[in-house]
Formats: sequence, structure tokens, C-alpha cells
Amino acid sequence: MPTSIDRPFRLSDFDFQLPPDLIAQHPSTERSGSKLLDARDPLQPVDRIFRELPDLLQAGDLLVFNDTQVVNARLFGEKASGGQLELLIERVLPDVAGEAPNRVVAHMKVSKKPAPGARLMMWDRTGRRHAFDATLLGRWPDDNGALFLLSLSDDPHRLMAAHGHMPLPPYIDRQQKTASATDRDQDAQRYQTVFAKHPGSAAAPTAALHFDEALMQRLTALGLQQASVTLHVGAGTFSPVKTEDLSAHRMHSEWYRIPAATLQAIDDCRTRGGRVVAVGTTSVRTLESWAQTGLSEADTRIFITPGFEFKVVDVLITNFHLPKSTLLMLVAAFSGFEHMHRVYQHAIAQQYRFFSYGDAMLLSRMVSKLPAC
Repeated sequence: MPTSIDRPFRLSDFDFQLPPDLIAQHPSTERSGSKLLDARDPLQPVDRIFRELPDLLQAGDLLVFNDTQVVNARLFGEKASGGQLELLIERVLPDVAGEAPNRVVAHMKVSKKPAPGARLMMWDRTGRRHAFDATLLGRWPDDNGALFLLSLSDDPHRLMAAHGHMPLPPYIDRQQKTASATDRDQDAQRYQTVFAKHPGSAAAPTAALHFDEALMQRLTALGLQQASVTLHVGAGTFSPVKTEDLSAHRMHSEWYRIPAATLQAIDDCRTRGGRVVAVGTTSVRTLESWAQTGLSEADTRIFITPGFEFKVVDVLITNFHLPKSTLLMLVAAFSGFEHMHRVYQHAIAQQYRFFSYGDAMLLSRMVSKLPAC
């Protein structure tokens, strides 16, 4: 990865070599026991433990969490004509008069894509019993869409809860249909934040996985304010960018909502001279989408790359991200491209654990013309 860029950024600028053994396959023993790289000073990164986080913040700061809840969005079944398939539910659509009920949008893995109108026979969690049906309605959001629109035979949330599997990311190397009971139980608990509230995500807001009840209580006791947003994370968050020209990349769409209480908390933070601390890139994308559009509830395709002008977030807590990913580009935009490069090299050299079940880092926003919050 180059450390100096005097031209428009390209996809290859965000590639790096990551030893496979640094990809975390299981969470740390304790949520707050993972490592935390304090990388606020670009020249002096400090290796810490995540439970030290409150000591690195200031009374009056506002931490903003994503309170989405991961659903059991991975479902297995077969076509009526034969052939196994896998669905990953991206979102549940509201019922609309005149439309088929219980509609969902999903990714589909199957050897040969079925035609619209096809009946899909979905299995229970054991993979041995036909539990419900799904009818393929077509592509989404239009005829050329990469996702599929389906109608399930019952309430989607009930069916996922009863028959679905936790949608672990592709770099966690275990098959959920055959995973041990211990792994399944651990994933059900640990691939979910302790404050998850609103069901709808196909992936966890992973920076928030490091917070446990004791740490949350300590933050409150130290006068650190807390607020929440909801962004339902889509599986597209794991998709690498494929175009060398970043301007040609089309971001996946995700729904977000910011409560009025959170907007008030941000105003209060600015008034008292505190800082907005985003817990995870999903919180960043939500807050900066609102800053761009003025909409507190909407779908967002915001694509944050170096040169982006941040208007809300001052400090970022995040995990270590995939090469060539939009999340890595967001980190480079936030803290500076060269800083991001140095931080990742340090993390690799010090054997930090990467990705969803990995360790975290603390970053300050690169100095800009904007006043601090």
C-alpha cells in the first residue's frame, strides 16, 4: 500500500497483505478484553485493552451507538425442481396493499437461478424438514438488480427466528449447518451487541461488540453521554469494491433512522464543547448521511472516500477492515490515508486480530477547517 498519493485514489491503493492467521475466527474471551490500538496520535500508536476506553475519552463526549439487532437471516432450502439453495435476507419490506404479503429482499446462492414464480421449499434449522415456502417474485430493486424479491409463506421475522442461522461473514470459516452447538451458542450471543434493540441487520455493527454491561456502566459513571441510531447493516458491507476507478463503484443501500433524542444530544454536545464519538463505521455513515441530506430516516448509499468533509463525527472507534473495502476507505478519509497505512502496518506487526471478531482502534478525525464538536 503506497504511503503518499499525488493523484486520484484508485482501488489498488487500498490493498494490503494480511496474514490469514490474523483473521479472528472466534471472539475474545471477554467482550472488553480485546485489544485496542489507540491511534489518535499518527506518530505514536499505543497498544491498549478495550476496557481502557473510558480513560481515553472526556467528560461531555457523546458516544453514538448503532442499536440494530442482527437477525437469523441465513436460510437453506431447495427448488421444487431440485437443487439446494441458500438465502441471505437483506431486508424485510413493509406490507403494501395490492402487493404479495411477507416480502423480503435477499441474496441467493444456487447453481441455476429459478424463474419468477418459482416455489422454493425452505428447511428448518436442522436441514431435515420442510418448514415453509418462499415464492420468487423477481429481481430487486428492478429487473437488473443483483438482489431477489420473494414472498414468504408467513411473517419473515418469525420464520427467521425459528429456522434461520446467524449470518456470519464469509471470512469466518465454519459451516453453520454443521457447526458445533458450542459455536452456534457462542455466535448467537457474541455476534450481537449487548444493546441490540431493533431487528433487521444481516451483519453486526462490529465495533460495538466490544462493549459489555460493566463498560457501559463505567462510561455513564464518568459522565460520558450516550445516544443511539439505527442502521440495518446489509451483507453488501462485506463486498469488496471491484472497479479500479472508485467513482464507478455503486454502494449498496441501507436503511437508517436517527431518533429526535439523538439529534438533540448532538446539539447539546456541540453547545458544551464535547466531541461526537461514533462507535463503528455504521454510526459514521448514519450521522454523515443525515448531515448531507437533513433526513433523519431514509435509505443511504453514502460512499466515504479520502477528501470527504466530515460534519458530525470527531472520534471513531472501529475494527480492522478488509482490503479494498469501502470501510477501509472510510477510515482513510477520516484519519488520513498515510495514517491509515501506518496504523494497519502496526496492527499487523503487533498481531492484532482482524475483522468482525477482531480487535479495535481509536481514531481522531484528520484536522480540517470544520470546528470541533
